[in-house]
Amino acid sequence: MGKAFESIKKGLTEALAHSQGKKTKAKIYHLQPVDVQEIRHNVGMSQTEFAAAFGISVATLRHWERGDRVPRGPALALLNLVAKEPKVVIKALAG
Repeated sequence: MGKAFESIKKGLTEALAHSQGKKTKAKIYHLQPVDVQEIRHNVGMSQTEFAAAFGISVATLRHWERGDRVPRGPALALLNLVAKEPKVVIKALAG
């Protein structure tokens, strides 16, 4: 098999071991929860502007701000970046 297969196999083996509580060399990243409304206010955008700038639906943004739902996965990572470096993220997304 190729190098890609071996790399994927190794990653899956480590993920399974980690999920079973075994020690592995896998790096685990824990993203911090975010206050979406505070981030939006700090950036100085309306809900519509913020949603459009970061590719989020206005409805989803409203759910996050009300606390009905919480951002997860890539959305949470994006929001953590926006909270720390909003100008860099906006510039990167603008092209």
